[in-house]
Amino acid sequence: MDWLEAVQSLRADARPGVLVTVTAVRGHAPREAGAKMVVAKDATWDSVGGGNLEATVVDRARAMIDEGVTVPETVTFALNDHTENRHGRQCCGGEVSVLLEPLRTAPTVAVFGVGHVGLELARILSRLRLDLHLVDSRPEQLDPLRLAEVTGGHASVTVHHAVAPETVLRALPAGSHVLVMTHDHAEDLLLCDAALRRGDLDVGLIGSRAKWSRFRVRLRGEGHDDAVISTITCPIGLPTITGKAPAVIAVSVAADLLQTIEATGPAGPSHGLARPDRATAAAPAEGRRA
Repeated sequence: MDWLEAVQSLRADARPGVLVTVTAVRGHAPREAGAKMVVAKDATWDSVGGGNLEATVVDRARAMIDEGVTVPETVTFALNDHTENRHGRQCCGGEVSVLLEPLRTAPTVAVFGVGHVGLELARILSRLRLDLHLVDSRPEQLDPLRLAEVTGGHASVTVHHAVAPETVLRALPAGSHVLVMTHDHAEDLLLCDAALRRGDLDVGLIGSRAKWSRFRVRLRGEGHDDAVISTITCPIGLPTITGKAPAVIAVSVAADLLQTIEATGPAGPSHGLARPDRATAAAPAEGRRA
């Protein structure tokens, strides 16, 4: 595939990469200004000229991916036989400047349960650049007319009618942000258990202190220790927003989610949404779900 197809493929797979563009050429060089290539952690597409120039660019691009760099960088190379380089000499005689632009992945957010709160939350999130998954075991909640406002937004929306929603959870990319708010506490518990067994998802659960206390006991019974269980955030939403109307809860949860995404990056932290200061901040969720 060419560089444009590679960019689209990386975005579809939620994989980071770097777009490399030759921005200026002085004298002789292997490629002209405007030449592009794409670098991922384990692959490259197209070329900016080969040799030391390209090898050095690939090294730096992969370092940027590892470091989570989000700001573009410009690098200039002298292509003459007097310049010693890590990957050998290039004696074209010119000078080349290249721009390395990080290709940020869109965060993946999965909302399990598209009831009153889930629908309001989906309406908000659909206005953002997200890979948004809406999952429900009830087909009527996913009626295209009901979701018309959601599927027409900026987000890339995938709708899943799943009798066993944990199968969708297992297929999400690592670091996905998972919000559990189904109509059934048994379904909520099953999803929490499946998420903890993966260990690489950010998980938030809607509910009261009483609900979370019962869930902790049940999750211990499934073999999870307290440290692992604590990676689930319950309640979700900003503690200072205490309203119980679905739209108010949705705004609170969306704002809390955006804070997490901005703090940790699109892919999220590697082990859950646990925030010790939230464990006692149950006021906003008390009474939202019994």
